[in-house]
Amino acid sequence: MNNIVAIVGRPNVGKSTLFNRMVGQRRAIVDDLPGITRDRLYGKVEWRGDTFTLIDTGGIEVSEVTDITMQVRVQAEIAIAEADLIIFMADARDGLVQGDKEIAELLRRSRKNLLLIVNKVDNAKMQEVVPEFYQLGLGEPLTISALSGLGTGDLLDAIFDLLPSSPEEEEDEDIIKIAVIGRPNVGKSSLVNALLGEERVIVSQEPGTTRDAIDNLLEYQGRRYLLVDTAGVRRKSKIYVNVERYSVIRALRAVERSDVVLVLLDALDGVTDQDKRLVGYAHEQGRGLILVYNKWDLVDKDMHTADRMIKELRSELLFCQYAPVVTISAKTKQRITRLLPLVDEVAEQHAMRVSTSSLNDWLQEVMRMTPPPSEHGRPCRIYYANQVAVKPPTFVFFGNDPERVHFSYRRHLENQLRAAYGFNGTPVRFIFRQRERS
Repeated sequence: MNNIVAIVGRPNVGKSTLFNRMVGQRRAIVDDLPGITRDRLYGKVEWRGDTFTLIDTGGIEVSEVTDITMQVRVQAEIAIAEADLIIFMADARDGLVQGDKEIAELLRRSRKNLLLIVNKVDNAKMQEVVPEFYQLGLGEPLTISALSGLGTGDLLDAIFDLLPSSPEEEEDEDIIKIAVIGRPNVGKSSLVNALLGEERVIVSQEPGTTRDAIDNLLEYQGRRYLLVDTAGVRRKSKIYVNVERYSVIRALRAVERSDVVLVLLDALDGVTDQDKRLVGYAHEQGRGLILVYNKWDLVDKDMHTADRMIKELRSELLFCQYAPVVTISAKTKQRITRLLPLVDEVAEQHAMRVSTSSLNDWLQEVMRMTPPPSEHGRPCRIYYANQVAVKPPTFVFFGNDPERVHFSYRRHLENQLRAAYGFNGTPVRFIFRQRERS
């Protein structure tokens, strides 16, 4: 399981600048997800062959109490509670201020591993300020400049020295890992219990009952599955109750560990913004994806209800048209038996590999029927392709000018690829590269 590191500190000390620099080696997890471009909260950091999840938090105002500062503080406390290591950032230009002392006391009470860093130390004058921060009693401060990158390599080394070593999960190719995620009270625990055939997970009408991610082994028709039931993910501005503070990051961790994600939606509510965020996260992580409308027994239906609601769902989630949709009732077990065979199909498609010869025969036919549009009279060509990975299926296309392959043509290629090979329930990744000249 991935370690989690949180950056905390006062406003405007440079937390987001450091976050952007550290995740710059790879895309921030929520960089382009539908509906969450404002958040930019979680990111993946890779350093010397290892990775961790980095959380950027809002600036903590300890003394000033307003509705907004309380929401920011709650979000920071969520990150602190879930983090394996906390980076406490101060600002050399401000020197040691009372706000730093108050945050240091808050962090000491967390009893988490702490790393004190002083930002904006980019000249000898700023270096003279650093000894002030020994007064915080948090050990020797590391000095960095997040803007220029000075000292960030040493910071990453220090982070990995302090992070607990995660036990390696034994890979069992026969087990399909399924994450069950969704907003609070959409029926995740009820669905897990229905699949398990026993009351193994506490079910309650009170949102937030499930606090931890719980692994449940299941055998069905000779296949083995690992079900992960996660706490409901509540919209950030609503997270005030302690019991809910652990839900968000643990749901994200469950997604990272899974092969297939079941996103439960409340059929009575339709698609909410938080649903879009969750589906977008699973999509961006490249997991197999199934959309599950629960509480179907409570919907007033006619012969067109299912088609109409699924059409509305597709229009709200244009980025994952590949994901199958199932309508169920976890309470009455209506259509529950359809889920695991569908999970099998999606897991198979998620791990499917296309032979190079078949892939290039397909590509030549696509290029013959609909070649990429030319620009200023210069043709754009794609010569050949290779599949380089599975889970999700990832393809590299080699051409004469990758930058000129328009988004609409990339979408056309994906549509044609799915028409030829399926890939039901799984995202596919396309990479375009310049063909090397001989």
